Amino acid sequence: MGLKQQMKQTLGMTMTPQLQQAIKLLQMSVMELQQEITDAMVDNPILEEAMGDADTDPSVSNIGAAGEGEDNSAAVAGNESPKDTVTEGHDDFDWQSYVEQSSGNREYMPTTKNFNPDELPNFEQILTKSTTLYEHLMWQLRMIGPSEEEFDIGENIIGNLNDDGYLVVLIEELQQNLGYSKDKIEDVLYAVQRFDPAGVAARNLKECLLIQAEQHEYRDDIVELIENHLPELETKNYNAIARAMNTDLDEVIEISKIIHGMEPKPGRLFVTSDANYIVPDIYIVKTADKFSVVLNEDGIPRLRISKLYQEQLASGELKGETKNYIKEKLKGAVWLMKSIYQRQRTIYRVTEAILKRQMAFFEKGPQHLKPMVLRDIAEELTLHESTISRVTTNKYVHTPHGIYELKYFFNSAIGRSDNGDDMASESVKEKIKEMIGSEDPKKPLSDQQLTEMLAEGSITIARRTVAKYREALGILPSNKRKKYF
Repeated sequence: MGLKQQMKQTLGMTMTPQLQQAIKLLQMSVMELQQEITDAMVDNPILEEAMGDADTDPSVSNIGAAGEGEDNSAAVAGNESPKDTVTEGHDDFDWQSYVEQSSGNREYMPTTKNFNPDELPNFEQILTKSTTLYEHLMWQLRMIGPSEEEFDIGENIIGNLNDDGYLVVLIEELQQNLGYSKDKIEDVLYAVQRFDPAGVAARNLKECLLIQAEQHEYRDDIVELIENHLPELETKNYNAIARAMNTDLDEVIEISKIIHGMEPKPGRLFVTSDANYIVPDIYIVKTADKFSVVLNEDGIPRLRISKLYQEQLASGELKGETKNYIKEKLKGAVWLMKSIYQRQRTIYRVTEAILKRQMAFFEKGPQHLKPMVLRDIAEELTLHESTISRVTTNKYVHTPHGIYELKYFFNSAIGRSDNGDDMASESVKEKIKEMIGSEDPKKPLSDQQLTEMLAEGSITIARRTVAKYREALGILPSNKRKKYF
């Protein structure tokens, strides 16, 4: 074989920095977009926030608008780069016209900035500081008037409790680290274990329950059950416990009631995990008999091109490197404004398409969710499926039935034996949840019974699928849901 040269013409896609920025913006949540715009205004002197003149100034980026002329939505969302009309070295370029063409002539879309606030849901957040388990126990330690040694040991014991209130360090480790005798450490541990909440500083579940059993004056039957029959108690095998303890079943059930009333995790009442507040990117608002899509723009600055720099470019005052620097920043600013607009417009269009296809959900609730896949929306809007995936990831919509991630509305189809319309898998989950919620707690429904009940409603799915859906809902199997009292 010999070496030879040949020419070949191919079409390819170049991921320019501008296109990468557009895709990045498309994936952002509303909170992330706020931060991105704030950072951009700090980095780019060409950008500034528009105030009262936002509706009249053509250089203002009206985020909730869509261009009626050149449509770059396919470019931004479909991985193609819009044509850049700014030419390097073209000193006669009309910068004002470029800004006006890039930012003006945009169609109206409802946003929280121009929608009636009385028709939007109100959110109130009340923040409070709770007492931690450590603070609660340290206060009790100080109240018993400990010696210096006892306080040192007690503080180390309390500092080595996990969120459930269990001691996670060995006595031998405390002895080695603190230098006190084992008997002294165990005496202090015994005292801490009698603090509130009962059972705190235990080393395992059995010790935790035995400490709490002291409140019942060490009833021998309670202690015996905790000491010897916890596995049977977990599986609710009361008959086996009754035989082993040589007592009546009713007596075992009475003891079990007492133990079930104990707290297996004493510390969880004091756990103050940070709350994650979801800020919806879109609202679905019902006004009269019509549903409307409203983009959430609360806190998102409206951008505009600085008039000062526009005038300097137009007048020819800027020369050399300064002019080139301002040109680059102007191109970056205009592209950012375009990308933000295209992001909002794509989200708006996708949500509108979801609303149209899932109208029964918005009117009647989750049980009326219809099967829908990414391809359905992609084909309707002539976008790529990956674009729909980016739009629906980490984007939340506020509906009359609560807040849902946009991905929630995409479900696989479950066929019906009566040749009726297919059901969404989420609707089947809701039916299972409803059936379990109305069952007799003393005779809970097995997965097989649930399967048969669904089949009576013309929903034919396998028992293992029912079990998978039940587990996804966080519902225990029937043998663990059964209640004897």
